[in-house]
Amino acid sequence: MTENEISYKIRGAIFEIYNNVGPGLLESAYEAALFFELKKAGLKVERQIEVPFRYKDVKLDVGYRLDLIVEDKVIIEIKSVTDFSALHFKQLTTYLKLKKMKLGLLVNFNTLNIREGIARIANNI
Repeated sequence: MTENEISYKIRGAIFEIYNNVGPGLLESAYEAALFFELKKAGLKVERQIEVPFRYKDVKLDVGYRLDLIVEDKVIIEIKSVTDFSALHFKQLTTYLKLKKMKLGLLVNFNTLNIREGIARIANNI
């Protein structure tokens, strides 16, 4: 399955959740619901994955964690904020580089229009 095919299924799950519960919950609630929906769809999903950070060939324990990784190909970073900030996009871009992955989805569930709350971030590996 390609990153685009996975992304399509993820978007469907995001719409399902948003249509059922709407905006205003904590990120952890949306993360749990998205994990549930993606597993139910038969996708391989990992939750709260530690991101190793290496600086000058030394692994540093700094506790970075990704919200979700789907099919070992797509990172999902979940937010429940008023608006995305530039930092949110840069954070996901950095995660993609550290994990050497091509595609990430930044999702803000705290929006009036969920379509505007989903951003695709590509990493040119």
